[in-house]
Amino acid sequence: MDWKSPLHRSSMYVTCVHVRVKPERIEEFRQASILNHKQSIQESGNQRFDILQSKDDSSLFLLYEAYESEAAAAAHKSTAHYLKWRETVADWMAEPRKGVPYESVAP
Repeated sequence: MDWKSPLHRSSMYVTCVHVRVKPERIEEFRQASILNHKQSIQESGNQRFDILQSKDDSSLFLLYEAYESEAAAAAHKSTAHYLKWRETVADWMAEPRKGVPYESVAP
């Protein structure tokens, strides 16, 4: 397949959100994040939404959020499920979460 074909073009807007959770809140955070994930993957602009937990430090999570555009990623932040997740988990974080935006270079 030609690398210039539409299947090889990258148009994803990705944010990796680094979250450190209070040890006593890990399971609650997981469950709230899974619920947010299930609703986020239904968004029209969502291409991928992964929740990763460190094998070395169970309090460290990475949320990998891929959207078709920066506008779609911004729209995610105004959804009811995201706003509920953000409010629910706010006090469970050991430190402020950090979202790092990326532009996809290759799939």
